[in-house]
Amino acid sequence: MQLARSIAVLAGLVALLSVGVLVLGWEPDRPVGELAQRWAQPPSQFVGIAGVQAHVRDEGRRDDPMPVVLLHGTSASLHTWDGWVELLQPERRVVRVDLPGFGLTGPAADSDYRIERYVGFTTQLLDTLGIERCVLAGNSFGGWVVWETALAHPDRVGALVLVDSAGYLLTSQSVPLGFRLAQVPLLSGLMESVLPRSVVESSLRNTYGDPSRVTAALVDRYFELTLRAGNRAALAQRFAAGRHSQNPERLRDLRIPTLILWGGRDRLIPPQFGQRFHDDIAGSQLVMFPGLGHVPHEEDPRATAAAALAFLRRTGQSTDGSVAASTSPRTP
Repeated sequence: MQLARSIAVLAGLVALLSVGVLVLGWEPDRPVGELAQRWAQPPSQFVGIAGVQAHVRDEGRRDDPMPVVLLHGTSASLHTWDGWVELLQPERRVVRVDLPGFGLTGPAADSDYRIERYVGFTTQLLDTLGIERCVLAGNSFGGWVVWETALAHPDRVGALVLVDSAGYLLTSQSVPLGFRLAQVPLLSGLMESVLPRSVVESSLRNTYGDPSRVTAALVDRYFELTLRAGNRAALAQRFAAGRHSQNPERLRDLRIPTLILWGGRDRLIPPQFGQRFHDDIAGSQLVMFPGLGHVPHEEDPRATAAAALAFLRRTGQSTDGSVAASTSPRTP
């Protein structure tokens, strides 16, 4: 009898806790127009690409024959590259975009989140902006899109920059809480209406090499853009569409100058995968940042952008043909 009462009390407490989480964490979708007032200030523009109004920023030198195109990772947005753009735009034309399913671009028109569709989206972006050939740079999932695009259209890509790139079947040391929830069908459905801000903060702190660098303003940005109408449902669909390449051996076919930047404290895609990219891509260069995590370009934009600029100068991809000082990239 006592056991039955204890079980009943415990069940009641769990139910109350669940209701509390639902009430405190209830977050309905927010319309893109509302979010755009804060997150799409100039030079943002919305461009029709692949059936969606894609959020794009196109900045820097207009005479750059080889623009730098930046693609963000899962659940991020074009804002993740703010620090890089500040440093690159005096010398380069820099284009960045919210990929379908993320940021202000929102869900894909056909809910198709296979990697092939992202490659098509990227090439349509280049066509729409009149870019014949570019430097493609991407972080995490955006890195996967970048190297798949280079394999599919090598004539459009003059150089690659992979920043803690996805694409291999992973053995993660730690996965952010938000990603774990999005991959559980019952929970992912709940998360379409419930999203405690603490989940976003926990996920961000998990991806940084130094969690103390995660500011309230950074959490606000990720949190609010995740609430863009349709994004939470799209995240679960993106994971369901595939989390790694079925044939990463194709990387050995790449014959494009490639820089690989990696955070030594990346627990989602650990450093050994940076080494694997380096081994598989002939002639690639690997630079490791021991104190940084999964988004080193965001955590320390100055150091990582400097490495990217030096690479572009060394490989003849700079706008003025200048050559960087003779420093060798650090490899593990």
